[in-house]
Order: sequence, then C-alpha cells, then structure tokens
Amino acid sequence: MPDIQVLVNDFVSKLRKRKIEGSDATARLTAELLRSVISQQPTTSGGAALIEVVKSVGEQLIAANPVELAVGNIVRQVLHIIRKEDFSLVTNAIGGLKLSAEANDEEIFEEENEQNLSTAAVDGRCLLRPPLLHALHGLLPYSATACQTSALGDSSEGKAEKSARRWKLKHEVIKAVNELIEDLNTCHEPIAEQAVELIHHNEVILTFGWSRFVLEFLKAAKEKKRSFHVFIAEGAPKYLGHVLAKELSTKGLKTTVITDSAVFAMISRVNMVVLGVHAVMANGGVIAPVGSNMVALAAKKHAVPLVVVAGVHELCSLFPQNPEVSLNEIGSPSELLNFGEFSDCMDYGIGSGSPLLHVVNPVFDYVPPELVSLFVTDAGAYNPSYIYQIIADYYSPDDLTPHKPVS
Repeated sequence: MPDIQVLVNDFVSKLRKRKIEGSDATARLTAELLRSVISQQPTTSGGAALIEVVKSVGEQLIAANPVELAVGNIVRQVLHIIRKEDFSLVTNAIGGLKLSAEANDEEIFEEENEQNLSTAAVDGRCLLRPPLLHALHGLLPYSATACQTSALGDSSEGKAEKSARRWKLKHEVIKAVNELIEDLNTCHEPIAEQAVELIHHNEVILTFGWSRFVLEFLKAAKEKKRSFHVFIAEGAPKYLGHVLAKELSTKGLKTTVITDSAVFAMISRVNMVVLGVHAVMANGGVIAPVGSNMVALAAKKHAVPLVVVAGVHELCSLFPQNPEVSLNEIGSPSELLNFGEFSDCMDYGIGSGSPLLHVVNPVFDYVPPELVSLFVTDAGAYNPSYIYQIIADYYSPDDLTPHKPVS
C-alpha cells in the first residue's frame, strides 16, 4: 500500500492544476481517497481520532481548490458517517450495560429472597439456638461483595470491549463510505426516474450547456415515450451545449441549438427550464455555469418554471456569504480571444505599464433561490426553502466548517 500522504499530495496537486474538475469527478475521487485514509488507520483508533484525520486531510483538499465545493461536501458527509456510527456503537454498548445491570439486579433480588426464606425456616425450627456464622454473613449487604467481585474483571473486559468496538467502528465506517461511493456512481438513476412526472407530451424544454444529470433526465423521459422538443443554449465560451445536442439527437430527441443571447427571444415558447448546476447552497441558491443567471431571469420574467437537477453531493452546507466560499473563478482568456489576432491590442501602453485590452472570463454564475422553482435530487424533489432540511440529514452541525477559511 502506498503511503497515504503520497496519495493526498498527488490528489492535492491534481486539484490545484485543475486536472480534476466538476462536482461528479471530485466528489467520487474524494470519497475514494478518504476511504483509503480511513482503511490505513490503526484499528485502535477511536471515533475522535478518525474525525481528526479526516478533518486534517479535508483541510488540505479544500484549500487546494476552494471552488470545487463538492470536495468539502464529501468531507462533511464522511465526518457525519463517523459521528453517526460511533454514536450508534456507544449507544448499543450503553444499552447492553443497562440490560446486564438489570439482569444482575434480578439475580440479586432472587438470591436475597431465597436467603430470607431459608433464614425464616431455620428460625422457625429452632428459635432458641444461637445464629450460625453463615446466617449472619447472609445478612450483610450483597452489593458490597458484588461490587468487589465485578471490579476484578472490569479492567480486562473493558479493554477488550473497547478494542472490539473500535475495530467495529472502522469496519462500519468503511462499509458506509463504500455505500456513499456506490450512491455517487448511481445517483443519476433516481433523478432520471422523476422525469416522467415533470415532462409531458408536446412540451418544449430549455436547457443550458451540458450536464450529466440533465442528459439522463431527458433521456429517461424519452424512454417513457414522452414526445417533446429540447432547446439547448450553447453555453459559450466552452460550447458544451453542442455536446449535449449531439448526445440527445442520437437518442432520437428533437433538438434545437440556440445562442445564449437568443434565450430571451425563445423563452416565451418554453414550458420548462431544466438546469444542471455546480453546487447548491444552504439557502437554496445555486452556483451554475456562467450564463445560467440570465436563463433564470428570463424564465422568471415569463413565468416559466425552472427545475434544477442535482445530486445530494452537490448540496453544500455553507451559505454564499460565508468567507470560505469561493463563488467564482476566472477562466483562461484564450477561451474568448485568440492571442495571435489580438496581440497588438494586448501590448502594454507606452509609459503606463497597463495593458490596452482586458479579458474577463468568469466561469460561474450565482442564481438566487427566488429564481428556482424546484430541486430534483436523488433524495427526492423539494422546494428551495426545504434544502436546509435535506442538508441537516447529511451533515453534522459540528462539521459545517471543517476547514479553515481560505485567505
């Protein structure tokens, strides 16, 4: 097995160099890395030790690329798993001790009754005889001798039980993380199953750019014999809408590609907007590819419902105003302009030291919750105001900020 720090450093390097991007890929690889971290911890590690190790690794991963919020989401989910499993084992152990104590009390009560009955019989047969030594000893409080006897075995048995509980904790945590990874690989399936309830015959659906969840969502509706038309805004400057259009058309869906600037012109013909996102914040707002806010505003203006399809791993427990949240980053200017054609405009001004042409290429938009009509997740469909409740089911309050704010 490779050294765990080598694996962490390699993953951190890939995040910093943007070799791993997108919420799906970063979430899955983060979960797999944390599984390796936990599996290499000694079996003597308790819940507190596992939490500290995962927090330490999580801080490094999150700081490497703060924009990939899915990394922090998975770190928090794994921390929640550890806390939940540790609490469950401790609760079971306490319950076992209570049952054992109740059983001991019943045995003590029965023995005392037997001793009292035997003493009464002896007293009845011979009231004038002096009391025997064992009869006097029977009058001593049983709890004193019981405590002395139980104290002899507490040390060794307690250590054995604690060691067994820690081994079981590690086993159960790894098992739960495996289930998390499986959910990440199949989360598009429960999302797609809900498409038939939302998309109807002869409707026009508008989407933007490319999203795996949107692709599977629309494909599932087509497989259920729904006949509808899809408008796809191309999603400049990466034009990933072209990729989605090709994939949908090969599945037999009527598809029309439009420019991003044509969204307002076409929105009046649309019945529903379906968007894939980068992250969902705790207030119900979303971080989505740049241009998504324009689509959301157009939908709001024409009273067209906007449905966001997202996996649970994209639900972030942080709010947009949190200082550690990076809502955006600037992409390469080469995606917008060819340096060869504009090199003369990019020369530095004489004596001023500043370029004559600036290129700004933001990657994401923030869409406020009031522009979103419905969230469709692998855990079900919810209104934006209910997102906080779903987040409470997957994250512990102690882990809302498991990393230090990035300066």
